[in-house]
Amino acid sequence: MLAGVLRDEGFQSQAVHEALDFCLSCKACKSECPVQVDVAAYKSEFLFQRYKGRLHPLRHYLFGFADRLARWGSLTPALTNVLLTGPVTGPLIKRIAGVAQERQFPRLAVRSYQKGRVPAAGPEWRLAAPQVLLWPDTWNNYYHPQALAAAESVLAQAGFRVETPRGHICCGRPLYDFGLLGAARRYLAKVLDRMAPQIDAGLPFIFLEPSCASVFKDELLELFPNDQRAQRLSRQVWLLADWLAAKAPEWATGRLQGARVLLHGHCHHKAVFRGPASEIALLRQAGAAVEPIQAGCCGMAGPFGFEADKFVVSKAIANDGLLPAVQRAGPTTLIVADGFSCREQIAQLGRRKAMHFAEVLNRGCDCAK
Repeated sequence: MLAGVLRDEGFQSQAVHEALDFCLSCKACKSECPVQVDVAAYKSEFLFQRYKGRLHPLRHYLFGFADRLARWGSLTPALTNVLLTGPVTGPLIKRIAGVAQERQFPRLAVRSYQKGRVPAAGPEWRLAAPQVLLWPDTWNNYYHPQALAAAESVLAQAGFRVETPRGHICCGRPLYDFGLLGAARRYLAKVLDRMAPQIDAGLPFIFLEPSCASVFKDELLELFPNDQRAQRLSRQVWLLADWLAAKAPEWATGRLQGARVLLHGHCHHKAVFRGPASEIALLRQAGAAVEPIQAGCCGMAGPFGFEADKFVVSKAIANDGLLPAVQRAGPTTLIVADGFSCREQIAQLGRRKAMHFAEVLNRGCDCAK
């Protein structure tokens, strides 16, 4: 197609569409390919051009705007969860949304992190402590608020004063998977406007979800190549473990003495950042015995593993390294996976609960008992 062979079909080529449809958007090609071809970016642009001026399939909107669905669902989380898991409504919603019947919808938390947040009180000296901004990504905010609460606790214990945005805010990560680039640009423009004071003040932006953090290191600069504020924000983005390793490396010492940890690295963490090296180093410094899982993508890859026609492929990928390691792990072994999708895959196919790095570190010495 790039060579002009498909000149007549162009972006309407069904063959190219079918090939790119099975791209996981994991970005491994961007870092592992010798010429660093970013097929995920090709996929986004192809879908953007393919549907320009006309409607996308319904599932593109349902998955792409998942942040809005989570926000609206969180207004009545109990009712939303009942509808999504009910014996009649659940299968019907899955069929409409194009979700595999074998999948379970993630359950919304009773209260989001932002709604339930009570800023930690502390001594007066804390007011002079270095300030950081903890990003309330959609997945942890609405589904796993305990991970963000644990991260805030860890940062406070490590000597930082934590700020977090109020109200719904999202990077629009799923929009790229379906070529909804106009909406993705609008999402990021809102972030740049709304967070302008924090960006201009040079605050570190601390992320728990690698796929969301990667937006500000990668897609943001592609969509706003000449925006100075976008350039600054990209430089201010940190993953939690990288921040702690750089700014408070001694804090974790001895906190997890005797614990055993099985760790799965997120694809975007490996492709866009430096991989889980900081997590491994900090957990070992805390006294844990850490075994990194030798596997590539977990197979969930955001919405990919939920789609009905991708379930078999998703399961096959999970069985290539990840699930065998999880199944071999002892009952007291702590399973760590920073990606929300990874934790869902482990829970749904591996029948084990995985935790975010922040949750494990916050448990301290209790986890070894």
